[in-house]
Amino acid sequence: MQAKPALTVVHSSDLHLCAQTGDDFSVLETVLETADRVEADLVLLAGDIFDHNRVRTSSIAKATWLLRGAGRQIVILPGNHDCLVPDSVYRRGDLAEPENVCVLGISADEAVRFPQWDLEVWGRPHIDYSDHSPLALPRARSTRWQIAMAHGHWVTGKHDLHRSYLIRDEEIAACTCDYIALGHWDRALQIGDGSVPAYYSGSPQLAGTVNVIRLDSGGVHVSREPLCESQGPERRVRE
Repeated sequence: MQAKPALTVVHSSDLHLCAQTGDDFSVLETVLETADRVEADLVLLAGDIFDHNRVRTSSIAKATWLLRGAGRQIVILPGNHDCLVPDSVYRRGDLAEPENVCVLGISADEAVRFPQWDLEVWGRPHIDYSDHSPLALPRARSTRWQIAMAHGHWVTGKHDLHRSYLIRDEEIAACTCDYIALGHWDRALQIGDGSVPAYYSGSPQLAGTVNVIRLDSGGVHVSREPLCESQGPERRVRE
């Protein structure tokens, strides 16, 4: 299969759905509508899509319905809030069932390949609430394009070492991927020494944007796209 010559990816994280009582999925709808606007091929959700694992089954079903109707491929990396414990939102419902949705740690172990784009997306999901290093021992490249996903805290100095899920500059630089899609921070920010494009998307509620990554023969191009105004799920979901 001949790979598509250019690829557009939307990266978001930290939606924290169901943080309050009620089923307000407007932020997810808005992220997916923004992906529509930029004609994204792929959406990456880099952790803490849900605020916790105590979500009602009916809420999980609504999120599944929205993701299934997105009209594009979606890769989800479970974060520290929605980790893959036995009663995880990703295990109790059907979130990993739609053909267009891959939940790392359930649909695939740590990596999923998209032959139509000659792309591999990899990331280490949070399997429980214990600490781990999201970018330690990076995966070797085996495709034209490679994107890593990681949910953790960027180390900027000794004052960060007491935190969990640490991501260090040397781990970023050791990656051979074209882009690192990060989650865990509320603000959008590029990190590392610039040798590997590594970006937090920030929480869409606070940043007001998603990251848009365009991969083509000219390289990797990263920008921030303002969120659409939500048009509601009936308009958003495709049959």
